[in-house]
Amino acid sequence: MPRPFFALAPMEDVTDTVFREVVATVSSPERLHVLFTEFTSINGYLHERGRERAGERLEVTRQERDLLKRKGIRLVAQVWGTDPDLFYRAGRRIAVEYDFDGIDINMGCPVKKIVRQGACSALIGNPRLAKEIIASTKEGSGLPVSVKTRTGNNRPATEDWIGQLLLARPAAITIHGRTRKMMSEGKADWDEIGKAVLARDSLGADTLILGNGDVTSYPEGLQKAAGIGVDGIMVGRGIFSDPFFFSGDGSCSNEMKLRLLQFHITRFDRVWEGRKNYAMLKRFFRIYVNRFDGASVLRARLMESRNARLALSILEPYFIKDRMAVL
Repeated sequence: MPRPFFALAPMEDVTDTVFREVVATVSSPERLHVLFTEFTSINGYLHERGRERAGERLEVTRQERDLLKRKGIRLVAQVWGTDPDLFYRAGRRIAVEYDFDGIDINMGCPVKKIVRQGACSALIGNPRLAKEIIASTKEGSGLPVSVKTRTGNNRPATEDWIGQLLLARPAAITIHGRTRKMMSEGKADWDEIGKAVLARDSLGADTLILGNGDVTSYPEGLQKAAGIGVDGIMVGRGIFSDPFFFSGDGSCSNEMKLRLLQFHITRFDRVWEGRKNYAMLKRFFRIYVNRFDGASVLRARLMESRNARLALSILEPYFIKDRMAVL
């Protein structure tokens, strides 16, 4: 991959197979290089009763896989848990059942109910267990294993924490430039991310370092990468302000956004009909419907829709040539 390479962050109830396909469809393979699944519990994945929901999080449609292969975009499964033995078993099963290019271990989620279990960002305070988990996942899966984490818990501890992770020789480490205590508030600290690069270089490790936090445009990502020296940039909330973030075609028109929304609704209905609640789709409407006269009215009508058929019928008048001309 080029340096820097770009990745779309794993996001709960966002980066399912449909949204990944939508983003990849309008992205240049020269600008988007890695996609991640939703955050998946290994306990749920290995449990007979939890397999259905976990399977949805790891689901990859044939259309998405074919598209990613054509564009040379990697797809990585993200998982979380606390038991190294379960990571071994889950890694082994994932490697057999799916065609992922790697497994990423979530060591950064700050949600309290997850942290209380000793998982995700709680592992920042338990580097011994974190290293065991990485080793077990590598052994079980035979795939490249990476980690997504934060700079610390209550305060930054980047050098010590990343130094410990590097001893386990993961393929890559993504550092979100905030502590667990900060959640998603405050400004991401890219100086702390830079300390991870220095820690890697001082050890002579070959682990790739990605920076994550407050990247709002592709040029800004390039600038941060050049200034800090990371190998890659992970984009999270930036995709919500511009679904064409990785397109390389300049600014997108409102018509393009509405066409993409039409595609998103259609694909969601085909892939998830009868399995996912249509209301989950509504969180995406603001991404596409904004910054033109009447956007708030259209968005309100879409939010009132009860199924994909009604949403598509609400959009249809906007594709009349004269109507699009005002957008």
